[in-house]
Amino acid sequence: MQVWCDSRNIEQPQHSAKVFDKFLTNDITKSLYQQGDLIFENRINIGVYGTITDINSQNMVREKIGLIEWLVLEFTDWKMIPIENLISECEGTGTKLAVKVNQVDDIQGIAFALEKGVDAIIISQEPSMIEAAEIAKSQRLESKKNEPATMEGFSDNLKLEHCIISEINNGGIGERFCIDLTTMLGYGEGLLIGSSASSLALVHGEVLASEFVPSRPFRVNAGPPHSYIMMADGKTKYIAELESGQEILIVTANGDKRIGNIGRLKIEKRPFLAIYWENNYDRVCSIFLQQAETVRVVCANGEVKSVTELSKGDSILCHESIHTRHIGNKVNITSREI
Repeated sequence: MQVWCDSRNIEQPQHSAKVFDKFLTNDITKSLYQQGDLIFENRINIGVYGTITDINSQNMVREKIGLIEWLVLEFTDWKMIPIENLISECEGTGTKLAVKVNQVDDIQGIAFALEKGVDAIIISQEPSMIEAAEIAKSQRLESKKNEPATMEGFSDNLKLEHCIISEINNGGIGERFCIDLTTMLGYGEGLLIGSSASSLALVHGEVLASEFVPSRPFRVNAGPPHSYIMMADGKTKYIAELESGQEILIVTANGDKRIGNIGRLKIEKRPFLAIYWENNYDRVCSIFLQQAETVRVVCANGEVKSVTELSKGDSILCHESIHTRHIGNKVNITSREI
């Protein structure tokens, strides 16, 4: 983490504290300076400046993520939640966050927001601010030694792993969501769903007909509102957040993927089965699915099997991840979901 000295609109000499990596000024003759809403370093535009006052101003700066090197931000009211949101949005994009901090008590929180913290804090030359920044910078250097693995990519083909069911229990009664798509699903296709972001099971579409019920090849019986589901852009949402018109990821047993649009959500009270397994990272994962013969998952050999026929020791296909999710974005922080 860098520490910038806020030397904008200040005529007095810049502070010589060793903690400062850069000095942000309004003087175009200096190395780093702000001119209007743009940030320059050595006369090259490296970023933009913005003030976050509400969700609309947050969304405006989000549009710059991935296009510029630095977002230099100040916050008027809410700070920590918007900062966490932007940290997760910037993950893996190449865009870095520099945040103006006005109070000593905020330095620690902003330096470690969402565990990762921002890339730079901008502080005044007050001794108390400098001292707090020195402590936070030292702690960040120490924590960097234990940072998690690097970000996974989101390739054209998803890798699915074999996961062994360890337990199947009564899952009680809850709101079951059926996701009805505007496209037809084929045999072996479904959606990635689960209670933990680290392991999402491939839940099959209602493609198969039986003597008791016709097929619904546009539908996936997805389970309760708390479950994660993989969207078309590789982010996750809670099932409760889904809306008609959103794009969702359709996946095959081979990991091939395509995009489908949600046409409708059908929500009803139904009984659940709670299915547990351990993934490749030794984390206990689960999925709650309606206790019904028409609800199926894809097994390791490509077999499509009803949840009512599953047993301990059966192998199902899941998409694995070591990453935590924050508002659907992958973030490289430590977290447990149990």
